[in-house]
Amino acid sequence: MKIGCHISVAKGLEKAAMQAVHLGAESFQVFTKNPRGLKPKKIDHKDANKGVEIMTKHGITLVCHTPYITNLSTPKEDLQEVTIRSIAEDLHIAEAYGAVGAVVHCGKHVGEGEEYGTKRMVETLDLILEQYNGPVKLLLENTAGQGTELGLTIRALVAIREATKYPEKIGYCFDTCHAFAAGQWDEESFDKLLEDMEQTGYLDHLVCIHFNDSKVPYGSRKDRHEKIGKGEIGSDALAKFLRSEKLQHLPVVLETPVDDEQEYAEEMVYIRDLKG
Repeated sequence: MKIGCHISVAKGLEKAAMQAVHLGAESFQVFTKNPRGLKPKKIDHKDANKGVEIMTKHGITLVCHTPYITNLSTPKEDLQEVTIRSIAEDLHIAEAYGAVGAVVHCGKHVGEGEEYGTKRMVETLDLILEQYNGPVKLLLENTAGQGTELGLTIRALVAIREATKYPEKIGYCFDTCHAFAAGQWDEESFDKLLEDMEQTGYLDHLVCIHFNDSKVPYGSRKDRHEKIGKGEIGSDALAKFLRSEKLQHLPVVLETPVDDEQEYAEEMVYIRDLKG
């Protein structure tokens, strides 16, 4: 299990990789571009290559995250076109960065209904993935269920992947806070969650875990991350992920709220202690 955290890539991948080493991270996550924007980004291949060299030297795994403001289920043709262009570009950036996957949030049906939203999401995924044949997986992330978000359950995510023309290009990213807020797991139901992951085949395509506590209660359907052990989930419940034999091959990335990335160094020490 490679324990890590989210790191800013504003000063380039080389600096981000050096920061990962400094913090003691065995994995880390960066945004492919501004998380609140869709402006195309030119890849600095020299910087990317240096970053990849550092990660290779230290055995660090990278996960990328696409911008928040795309919508795989949008009924608007212009936003669908922008979403397709942006995420296809994100996959190429993630490949240049040597990432194992690029995380994308599931679609929002914006009032059109779950059936429409799911069908539109599959259509959009197909249009993105027909343009990309590289090694990077597009990772569907489970949602907290805010507003009209799709992708709350393991079975829904598996159904979406299986409905696409390119399931082999798709994996999953599991967020502990989102699933707790969506009412999908708590300390008592962890074993059932893992059982569902196995039975549906989800576990075979799980590429990374976003490891977060929750500021809000179980089933609240709000996405509010908290530091490990300081929220509603609690350390004992979260430790079950860290200790599960079936999850030991995965990068586990903190996205907890910090004022300074240096705080992640202490939190990673804490979760390694929790793991035992």
